[in-house]
Amino acid sequence: MTTPRLLQQSLAPRHYRTMNWVGLWTLYMKEVRRFMTVATQTILAPMVTTLLFLAVFVLALGHAVDQVAGEPYRAFLAPGLIMMAITQNAFANTSSSILISKIQGNIVDLLMPPLTPLERTIGMACGGLTRGILVGIATWVAMVPFVPVSVAHPGFILFHAVMASLLMSLVGVLAGVWAEKFDHMAAITNFVVTPAAFLSGTFYSAERLPPFWQGVAHANPLFYMIDGFRYGFIGHADGSLTAGILVLLGANAVLLWLTHRLFATGFHLKA
Repeated sequence: MTTPRLLQQSLAPRHYRTMNWVGLWTLYMKEVRRFMTVATQTILAPMVTTLLFLAVFVLALGHAVDQVAGEPYRAFLAPGLIMMAITQNAFANTSSSILISKIQGNIVDLLMPPLTPLERTIGMACGGLTRGILVGIATWVAMVPFVPVSVAHPGFILFHAVMASLLMSLVGVLAGVWAEKFDHMAAITNFVVTPAAFLSGTFYSAERLPPFWQGVAHANPLFYMIDGFRYGFIGHADGSLTAGILVLLGANAVLLWLTHRLFATGFHLKA
């Protein structure tokens, strides 16, 4: 039988040190289980869609483009398609999680637990990052029988996959917080995320663009994601690898700060 003193202690506020690791892990696992419950839709479907992109572009171009940057077109195209799958699914995971919670009215489940804004930011971002990485691995494995995918610099592959997935997870959080209905999210996806992905050098080498459009491509953070990721596979980069690393680190730092501020102020989250 519980004594009054023990009952009083169990109901007292819990005091955490620097980080509520239990709460952070719980939030992270909640996000992971949310997409793993429907893995056919969240993991397998993007993999199949990416393979269709690969088939359509390779078959449609035929022998019109035999090589790009000294590599067979299939080998050049594959890393860009993998990265596109990573970024789009990392974005979709966090943006849908926030928006659906707001529409269904259970966003309180994110705001009420004893988590700091930093812990909420890390938990949400890591959930989207995990989905992006899992989709990337699944797509890579599925491409192996059809594409001669080699690995030149595994460190660049890992770094750019993690940084790109984290960046788009944070963008997804910002989009989910800002959006108030699915039309808003569709507008962000159709007019920002998808154009940025298609204009980032996924399907072509930026070296073939006129000087003006090369400058436009280099202003797109997704260009550096794909360029560094592709360099990890084929050993060729269209832009500066150092600049790409600095851009990704800087962009993630800014987005982490913005996401932290949104959770701290409750912008578009609290009534």
